[in-house]
Amino acid sequence: MASLFRSPISRHRTATGHRRSIAAMDLDLTDREAIHSPASYFARAREKSGDVQWSDHHRAWVLLSHAEVEAAFRESEVLSADRSGSFARVARSRGEAFQVVVDLLTNWMNFRDPPVHTRLREPVRTVFTPRAVAKLESDIQEIVDSVLDGFDGDAVDLGAAFARSIPALVIAAILGVDAADRGRFQGWSDDIAKMVFSMEPGSADDAPVVAAASEFWAFFGRLVERERVHPTGTLLTAIVQHRNSDLTEAELIGLCTLILFGGHETTTTLLTSSLALLLEQPERMQWLRENPDGYATAIEEFMRVGGPARTMPRKIASTHERGGRTLEAGQNAFLCIAAANHDEDVFTDPGTVDLTRDPNPQLGFGWGVHFCLGANLARLEATVALRTLLDRFPRIRAAGPIPEVRASAMGFGRRPIHVSLGK
Repeated sequence: MASLFRSPISRHRTATGHRRSIAAMDLDLTDREAIHSPASYFARAREKSGDVQWSDHHRAWVLLSHAEVEAAFRESEVLSADRSGSFARVARSRGEAFQVVVDLLTNWMNFRDPPVHTRLREPVRTVFTPRAVAKLESDIQEIVDSVLDGFDGDAVDLGAAFARSIPALVIAAILGVDAADRGRFQGWSDDIAKMVFSMEPGSADDAPVVAAASEFWAFFGRLVERERVHPTGTLLTAIVQHRNSDLTEAELIGLCTLILFGGHETTTTLLTSSLALLLEQPERMQWLRENPDGYATAIEEFMRVGGPARTMPRKIASTHERGGRTLEAGQNAFLCIAAANHDEDVFTDPGTVDLTRDPNPQLGFGWGVHFCLGANLARLEATVALRTLLDRFPRIRAAGPIPEVRASAMGFGRRPIHVSLGK
């Protein structure tokens, strides 16, 4: 396959196997090259400063190699995912109303460490297994067909009409949420995202975040009560009535909000990135039409080069040595998934998008105890959505240049994807 992110730089080593020491660079995860040419940028960064390096720009340690990032995902005892303290510190400088935001996000499992993380995860642990998710395929197919049936005319913005709507409708159906409420919770999610995906949570504007958290709290409070009285047989029923769960109502609401937020926000970004990669080189679309069994490897490759998360924040819980550096308790660290997914020690020609890449140990879904619960659902949604789109519109093409990738240090953002369906 032709390259979109080809890197001309390989990682050189001395005869002893150690990287040569070159003048250090101040790592900036928002640098244009880091976003658009990650293979070359991070290869040069590792070459100059090693797999673990301090960034003055981010005031944090950054882990850049696949080995270091994978290991860090497993080591919550020294690299904590708990952000409850950060949210509480932000609350101390805000008004009393901001406490609802802290209460909501503190109950998101991805912001907690074991054993709290384990307890919050338990009610949904078995719901998203491959077998359980496979049973949802017909429902997902029905939603995708309905969305495509609603395309009006030949010109469509797939970013809004396809990538944004399908995941929201799917997760709403799974949770037993009325599809008519989709627009409301998408707006709330957009506002919450300003804090969740911020490197500095204190920089988020109070009013919309507080309003969104309050709306989420009231919305799911009603749904939790509904499930206790009139269970719907949905995922929400399984969560609320889980026999081994001792979650409080606040924890249940936090868990439901996280599932709804993550279930559509991240999958939307995955679909947007996938569409861009396919439309930029139409031969990839044709290859998938001719090789329908290739979606499994293609989705993994889309996650590797354009998955939603670029970086995961951690707080150093105890002083320890890593990558030849001393990381001190209390400092911040960022697990750079974008760098790990372009590590030439693991991926042959990491700057090339290869839809047949196998194996593909990409870390876009995380690893270890923080491996994304919705990974199987995201894979199935992306497969059904893309396969149906390409099959129904064999002459689909980009209606002009594909907009550049939007990204922060934390992750990729949405963008319009204007196409002609070729009807």
